[in-house]
This record gives sequence, C-alpha cells and structure tokens, in this order.
Amino acid sequence: MGDPDEPRKGEAPWKTISKEELERQYTPSRWVVRLGAEEALRTYSQIGNEATKTARATRRSLLNVHYGDGEAEKLDIYFPEKVSEALPFCVFLHGGNWQSGSKDASAFMGNPLTAQGVTVVVVGYAIAPKGTLDQMVDQVARSIVFVQKRYPHNEGLYLCGHSAGAHLAAMMLLANWTKHGVTPNLKGFFLVSGIYDLEPIMHTSVNDPLLLTLEDAQRNSPQRLLEAGLTQPVDPACHILVTVGQHDSPEFHRQSREFYQTLCRAGWKASFKEVHDVDHFEIIWKLTQPDYVLTQIILKTIFPEF
Repeated sequence: MGDPDEPRKGEAPWKTISKEELERQYTPSRWVVRLGAEEALRTYSQIGNEATKTARATRRSLLNVHYGDGEAEKLDIYFPEKVSEALPFCVFLHGGNWQSGSKDASAFMGNPLTAQGVTVVVVGYAIAPKGTLDQMVDQVARSIVFVQKRYPHNEGLYLCGHSAGAHLAAMMLLANWTKHGVTPNLKGFFLVSGIYDLEPIMHTSVNDPLLLTLEDAQRNSPQRLLEAGLTQPVDPACHILVTVGQHDSPEFHRQSREFYQTLCRAGWKASFKEVHDVDHFEIIWKLTQPDYVLTQIILKTIFPEF
C-alpha cells in the first residue's frame, strides 16, 4: 500500500528519462516476462476474442446497442441468469493506447461476473485516428448516462477500465453530469494499469495518431485535474481501486501510485494494489477466471458479503 501523504518531489520523474527510454516505458509489450512481445499481444487478443464469443454464446445479451449516433457509439450488455433492472452493472472500457482494441474482443469479465448476478456492459468508442481524445471522453460519459437512463433502478454502476480505458474511466470522476441531465449511480471504479497524466505520452509514438497538444494532454489528464482541486467526491462511499501489474513498467507503477495518492489527498475513498506476478496484459485477461484475485476483489466490492 502507498502512503497518500508522501510528498511529490521536484521535477516530474519522466522528464529525466531519455526519449528512447520513455518510448520503452510506455510500450507495455516490452515488459512482458513469460512471452515475447508479439506473442503476448496475440495471446491477449485471442483470449479476449474467445471470452467474448463464449459470453455471447452462453449469456442472454443485447449487442451493438447504440448509445449515440456515431458509428462507434455502441455497447454490448451481458445479463445474469436472473434478469432484473435492480442489479449492479459493471461497465468495461477496453485499452489499446486509445488507437486499437474493440468491445467485440473485450468481454473478459462477461461470464465470471454475470455468473454472480452482475450485468456486464462493454463499451465501444471511436479510437484514433478517427476519434479524438476529447470525443472518447465524451462518448464514455454518454455511454454511462445511457445505461443509467435505460436502467434507472440499478443497484450501482461500477466502472472498470484497462490501460487507456482506465484513463477514460478516471476522467468520469471529473464529468459534468448536470449537462447530461442525469447523475449516474456510480458506486465504484476499478482502474487497471492506467495512465493518468498524458503529458509523457506526447513524447512517444503513442501520440502519432492522437496528435495531442500540451493543452489537450492537460485538459484530459485526471492526475492534473484532481491536483488542481477541480472536483470533490460526489458520493463519499464510492470506492476507487487503483491497480497495476507487478511486471508493468516503472512509469506505469509511478502513474498508478501517484494517482492513488492524489485521490486520497482529494478525499476519495481509494485503495491501491499491485497484482502479483502479472504483466500489463495478464492483469486484464485473467478476469476470465472466477478465482483470479482481481475478479474476487471486484465481486467483493460489489457484494461486500461475497
């Protein structure tokens, strides 16, 4: 566990890293320990595809539900056996550096969570270069509003995001729900191996399709926005779990720990966990396993009696 009162010292650490090393730090496949980079990415994609196919074949679902007019503005909903509006919902936002990935290969948690009575929603959004980061943040907010309006008697919305998806989920802590005409019943956030200060990635190839300016990066960095005191917890009971894989890069570790510390200082109910012996991809695809530590943590957060 990190110390939320630990002071931030001097210049941002990433600014002392060479351009080549910064590129390496923000290329998660360079840090896998059991497989080669290409094989790790292939395995991650294969498991996501298989999990999604299984969920669609074995669970009642609503697929490609439009939450907006855009081509990518669709989501998939996977229901437990006993369908009720008064159920908790776990909304998943896939990763992929904001430029790859798809809801159609991201139902990792579909079966383990629906088996325990949680409705799972997997959200699509317009990845770069078609979509800008501002558009992605807006799309995610509108997808959550859509779920809340469609299922107003839900027992809580829990956001789970991986990597770029963790960033998009974290931005929902700062969303202006008033302009959407509804305040979602957000009860928890599971932020998995995310990036919360976007300025470093401006200096890597990740930014090639994103084309972020410094203003774009700052406007969409939850770390900076929380430090500036631009939001307060709406619901003191809303729990935020910040997790990172043991084998994630040092920069991913730093970003996760600093964001956790900032959440604590800002008054949020936050916790931090380094997941043992997993890399950036294993940490999320293992959500296909009911006994995986993160699956269990999610279920115990949703159902304290679990």
